[in-house]
Amino acid sequence: MIELKNISKTFNKGSVDEMFALKNINLTIREGEFITVVGFNGSGKSTLLNIIAGNLIPDSGEVFIDQFDVTILQEYKRSKYISRIFQNPLAGTASELSILENFRLASLRTQSKLLSIGNNSSFRKIVCDKLKTLNMGLENKPDSLMGSLSGGQRQALTLLMAVMDNSKILLMDEPSAALDPKAALLIMELAEKIVREEKLTALMVTHRMKDALNYGNRLLMMKEGTIENDYTGAEKGKINSEDLISWFNS
Repeated sequence: MIELKNISKTFNKGSVDEMFALKNINLTIREGEFITVVGFNGSGKSTLLNIIAGNLIPDSGEVFIDQFDVTILQEYKRSKYISRIFQNPLAGTASELSILENFRLASLRTQSKLLSIGNNSSFRKIVCDKLKTLNMGLENKPDSLMGSLSGGQRQALTLLMAVMDNSKILLMDEPSAALDPKAALLIMELAEKIVREEKLTALMVTHRMKDALNYGNRLLMMKEGTIENDYTGAEKGKINSEDLISWFNS
């Protein structure tokens, strides 16, 4: 599904602030995998996501999605493959538009901009049915402004909107970090449900060790721009919080 070959990225090259963000990364992400990524600040986690998403171009190496070379393909041109959830719940929605209008924009993201999409009762029903699955009562408020909702509600809606256009890759950069514990748990359980039911390939950066262990079927541990450990399936299941703490302290 996704393949990174010899990916390197340096910021502020040639200056006193030069930083090697990624060093010769080789990574194959199979279809349907849900990968969690942990590491210190500056270890290259977010840079890895940005390289896959296309808003950063590597200095060297190649990026393939479904065997297509997308290394220099701009972010908006990769949108047919990729949806993304950011740490800030405000980043994935338009505050001044209604819930319904936000869902309409999400549906149009990778399609031709036909004005009829989202302007009929059948689309409203589709959106309301999706909202009902959240058990937040939002199915009765599709015309409410997105800006009137809480951060947890907006992040939940961002997750629902991420799969409105049938993209198959979901990138999440600390999706629960800005939320209170109750909202964070809801978001993580919703993310896991969506990844499973929609058969998505997902990559999630997190600083929450509990989330790294409880979600996904593969764990990457990054340090100084490299993938130091890669645990899959049963191997990941054997890792506990003490192991992660020990690794961070090593």
